[in-house]
Amino acid sequence: MTNSEMENTQEHQEQPANDYDEEAYVDQDEIEEVADDHGLAPEDDDDDMDVEGQEETLEIDMSNNSWTYFDQHKDSIFTVFKHPSLPMVVTGGGDETAYMWTTHTQPPRFVGELAGHKESVIAGGFTGDGKYVITTDMAGLTQVHKSAKGGQKWTKFAEWDDQEESIWVTVHPLQLYFAMGGQSGSVWVYRIDEQLGSLEQIMGGFSHSMECNDGIFVDVDNQEQLTLITCSEDGSIVCWNAFTGAVRYKLTPHDNFKGVESPWVKITAHKNVFAAGARDGQLAIVNSDTGRIVHTVKALDNADDIADLSIEALAWCRNPTVNILAVGLVSGDVLLFDSLQWRVRRTIKLEDAATKLEFIENTPFLVGSCMNGRMYKWDARTGDEMFVGYGHNAGILDFAVMDHGKKLVTAGDEGVSLIFETEQ
Repeated sequence: MTNSEMENTQEHQEQPANDYDEEAYVDQDEIEEVADDHGLAPEDDDDDMDVEGQEETLEIDMSNNSWTYFDQHKDSIFTVFKHPSLPMVVTGGGDETAYMWTTHTQPPRFVGELAGHKESVIAGGFTGDGKYVITTDMAGLTQVHKSAKGGQKWTKFAEWDDQEESIWVTVHPLQLYFAMGGQSGSVWVYRIDEQLGSLEQIMGGFSHSMECNDGIFVDVDNQEQLTLITCSEDGSIVCWNAFTGAVRYKLTPHDNFKGVESPWVKITAHKNVFAAGARDGQLAIVNSDTGRIVHTVKALDNADDIADLSIEALAWCRNPTVNILAVGLVSGDVLLFDSLQWRVRRTIKLEDAATKLEFIENTPFLVGSCMNGRMYKWDARTGDEMFVGYGHNAGILDFAVMDHGKKLVTAGDEGVSLIFETEQ
């Protein structure tokens, strides 16, 4: 894209839907004060390349329909997550750092670097009020940064470096709590204490015997309780009272799953039920209040490679008239289950493993990423393909949905993040 085209695009850029003063937020002088050693994404330097390099670049550009890109990372990008109200994301990668940057400008504007991590940054999230951002790495170091000047600057608030390798982190959507799962099966919950300016560990749970692969807060509107559900490689699912560390209920292979030891790898909740997906293709639907198993089904019976059975992505449709649970597998199958009868309504076949699925807010429109380097948008009612985003030359490991689904921000395995516009 030429500079004149970029300028024309910027002139017609839509305004972000938030209460912040955008002029103050995107002030270039302030942003450069945060990141004076970094600059924007590099300009096209085709003129400095030889003929062979020019031909290769031309071929990549022709197969790229992204709106813009961010390429400050020096290694794979493992996670991307968005601010709740600002047009801004954080990307974390194998270069042991996380970057904050804007998504409403072309090219993106660099906001800051969350430096100091010891290993690959694999997970994170913003608090619901947007004041704090949490990042964690594979060495178990967790950092919390606090915003200033309406999100223009972020300073380190606290860090925690007293546990083993982290696998995931989930942030409570309404309160200043976040939870993490570890390699040994441990589960940790922390509170951000604004008055003391520190982190308070309120729970350490050790009910799992193997890796704790995922966790979610449920019943989040109830401020009298703090309920966390976690799943493990050992085939167990635990519901915690996160205020006390007490186990409300525990589901195990012997007592609850008819002796089937399914290594649970993914979990997601909707209303008073949650879905858990396993590495062997087992899918369980459970009442989150009581722990009663509502339904179990094998998502995929046969595969050439047993690894293809693994359920890597789950997404509930929150539209009250569309009862669908989307399930994505390593095989590349995306199964759309009728969540009333628990039968597969439609199957979408991808060229490679599905890595993440997410419905756009309360719509029936489903977004998915794949290890073939492409983003997809479907109408889950019909299975029709509405958009395909391409431009990565390696797999997409994560993505964030922005602007009510009008933009998708990716985390590329080759170290580049792309922004796609799904509506023209």
